[in-house]
Amino acid sequence: MRPIIFSKMDFSHSSLFGYIEDLQELTIIERPVRRSLKTPEEIERLTVDEELSDIERAVYLLSSGQDIQGTSVVANLPVLMRQNPAETLRRVVPKIREVLHVAGVEMQLTAAVSFLTVLQEESVSIHTYSHSFLHIILQNLEHRDAGVSNAWLETLLAVIEALPKETVRHEILNPLVSKAQLSQTLQSRLVSCKIMGKVANKFEAHIIKREVLPLVKSLCQDVEYEVRTCMCRQLEHVARGIGTELTKTVVLPELVELARDEGSNVRLAAFETLVNLLDMFDADDRSQTVLPLVKSFCEKSFKADESILVSLSFHLGKLCNGLYGIFTPEQHLRFLEFYKKLSTLGLQQENGHNDNQLHLQTLEQEKKYISVRKNCAYNFPAMIVFVNPKNFHLELYSIFFCLCHDPEVPVRYTMAISFFEVAKLLNSDVYTIHKELVTLLQDESLEVLDALIGHLPEILELMTNGGENNGSESKLLSIPDLIPALTTAEQRAATSLKWRTHEKLLQKYACLPHIISSDQIYYRFLHRMLTIILTNNVLPVQKAAARTLCVYLRYNRKQEQRHEVIQKLIEQLGQGKSYWNRLRFLDTCEFIMELFSKSFFCKYFFLPVLELTHDPVANVRMKLCCLLPKVKSTLKIPTDKHLLQQLELCIRKLLCQEKDKDVLTIVKRTVLELDRMEISVDAFQKRFYKNDLLDQEKKRQEHLLEMEQLEKEKQKNEGRSTNINDKMFEKKRRDSKTSSVLAKSINLSISGSSSGTSAGKEEKKSKLVRSQSFSTQVLHPKYSNIDKCPNKSSATGYTSSVPGMGKNCMLSFSDDSFRTHSAGNSGNAAFPSSCSRNLFNSADQKNSGSKESQSRKMSM
Repeated sequence: MRPIIFSKMDFSHSSLFGYIEDLQELTIIERPVRRSLKTPEEIERLTVDEELSDIERAVYLLSSGQDIQGTSVVANLPVLMRQNPAETLRRVVPKIREVLHVAGVEMQLTAAVSFLTVLQEESVSIHTYSHSFLHIILQNLEHRDAGVSNAWLETLLAVIEALPKETVRHEILNPLVSKAQLSQTLQSRLVSCKIMGKVANKFEAHIIKREVLPLVKSLCQDVEYEVRTCMCRQLEHVARGIGTELTKTVVLPELVELARDEGSNVRLAAFETLVNLLDMFDADDRSQTVLPLVKSFCEKSFKADESILVSLSFHLGKLCNGLYGIFTPEQHLRFLEFYKKLSTLGLQQENGHNDNQLHLQTLEQEKKYISVRKNCAYNFPAMIVFVNPKNFHLELYSIFFCLCHDPEVPVRYTMAISFFEVAKLLNSDVYTIHKELVTLLQDESLEVLDALIGHLPEILELMTNGGENNGSESKLLSIPDLIPALTTAEQRAATSLKWRTHEKLLQKYACLPHIISSDQIYYRFLHRMLTIILTNNVLPVQKAAARTLCVYLRYNRKQEQRHEVIQKLIEQLGQGKSYWNRLRFLDTCEFIMELFSKSFFCKYFFLPVLELTHDPVANVRMKLCCLLPKVKSTLKIPTDKHLLQQLELCIRKLLCQEKDKDVLTIVKRTVLELDRMEISVDAFQKRFYKNDLLDQEKKRQEHLLEMEQLEKEKQKNEGRSTNINDKMFEKKRRDSKTSSVLAKSINLSISGSSSGTSAGKEEKKSKLVRSQSFSTQVLHPKYSNIDKCPNKSSATGYTSSVPGMGKNCMLSFSDDSFRTHSAGNSGNAAFPSSCSRNLFNSADQKNSGSKESQSRKMSM
């Protein structure tokens, strides 16, 4: 054995004491664990007989149980009321009333919430509720703990809404007369103020005038500023209850007096109540009473009373629009300047404007200034209405710029939230704020980006389609930096840990096909979505990217790009090495079935989906089995009969060869569901009428996109063939001219007029040949006429009734129908060169016919 070496151990005096302290800390950590163990006596006390019913157990626990057990019973009161309301009211509620006299804070708060829940669930009638619960609520209103008192007060205010008038009058209003006296406690008078505001909406005006207003006046003149403040905030509810006339004669004088109170909180409450009641005052009251008070508030806010600045900035938009009709031009300008000053409050020193009033700012002042600027951002849409949107660029654009570039995140966040409202108000002038949109999209804070993308589709639609330049050519010109800003925002969200913001952003990016061109989406966004599906680790983000990718594919206008994306989806997802990618392929197929027509899914994705029945991973097979009913619903008989046979074959293989128990269970369940399903037929049926209509519309739109591409290609080809046709026609025209000259030299008796008519015929022929050679260019408007067919024909798939179309021309816009339609116009549009040849052959026959007629005339 090797000798034990203690060379690395230090047994000095100091180190020994260190070891001892560490051991003591370990024992201290362990002590609470030992103390938390229950003794047999405690366990015996906490044990309840299992044979007791719920009501008996509740009564037993309330009588002799622990506090925590009693709290549990009180929390379970709504359940007991649902199960057995009569026994609960008879046995449990009286016990709760007894326990609440000595209960702690936790049980009191729980009881207040439970009583409110019983009221909201309407387990008993309101009469029974008031008889059993109202007295308990009123008894606990004046609890010494402020939190408990407020909880019971909230319950009481909710109960007042539901109680009948007579009950409120006798049980609540009459006792208020004594509770609102100066001899009562401060807490009691505060509770009385809040009850006054709720009761004022319950009774008629004459009852309020006789019984409520005297108490209101006494509380407005209370010696404690807290009571005056509380009652001042309730004056708004009182005014709504008594009407305009009594408000002018009773409430307004009280507000004016409270606005001059010595307490700043009272003045602030009076100011906010005045602003909220502006719609109840007439023009005289606003101009003679309210406006002077508001002016004094604005003047004092910068000088002596900074506490009102935050409230003033918050209510400034409502205030300016409420007093708009009585402002003189000078007052209008003054309030606008006041708003501008508030919008840049605290930034003057940073911008180089040193005011003598602003010294070194404390932290508290800085917080106030940030709140003021945030409130100015909140009120910005209201200020646009105040100055008129036409004057936005002159009056408010500089403030808008400052608020969007504010150094504090809360200010920019508020601007991002209100950006959509600003854009709606500007309407045709929305192009003036596109730079700020790009700035907020590239903001360093993801909170700002998250606030902006809430209405991003609507904002982008206003930006690109609003104003005079609403053509498709000016979509990108209106916001030149939009695409880089959108890609930057997505990349920053992807690199952050806030995956919900990333998911939300990807969902909103589905609007881009209506905003920018198909090529821009293909090169800048579509492949990025595929990368996110393949590389991101968050499932909701992957699903959001998959759905947006399907939307991009849905509106892509180039067949080559479509086929490329479909091939990548099948190869990189459906046939990917990772089972996670194959699962995402099935998610993508769900979105494709939702967005595309049934024939599109069957054409490209039906068989790749069925291949996953042989997947080595059980989770993939399980997800596929859950998806099979949706897959079967895309089939139509007899067109997709071979696909139905493939589906049945795959299900048989799963039933015979599946070894995983969970997958086999789902397969059997899916088989039963598939047996109950009915497959739709190619012809429309009443059962599937709505679904068939939607599918037909999707199919029509898909073919229209394909037709647009084919149209462009054909126009290019026809442009080349037209040049060749023109050269051939010139040659034939020269030949016809020489023949006419020879005819003139032989027969001198033919008059010049006849030769003129023959030349006119030749010109008509040339015009006819030109028009027929260009006939293929008129196909697009004719297909637009097909879209305008009656809904009945387009819905049922019958032959179209459009003139000039054959019976075989169906509304599905297949290649055969395309050829049939163009054949009706004396030529095949798919082969313009052959069309021109036929036309020229007919022209040659007509020319030869004219020559024969001339020779006959000569013989005669």
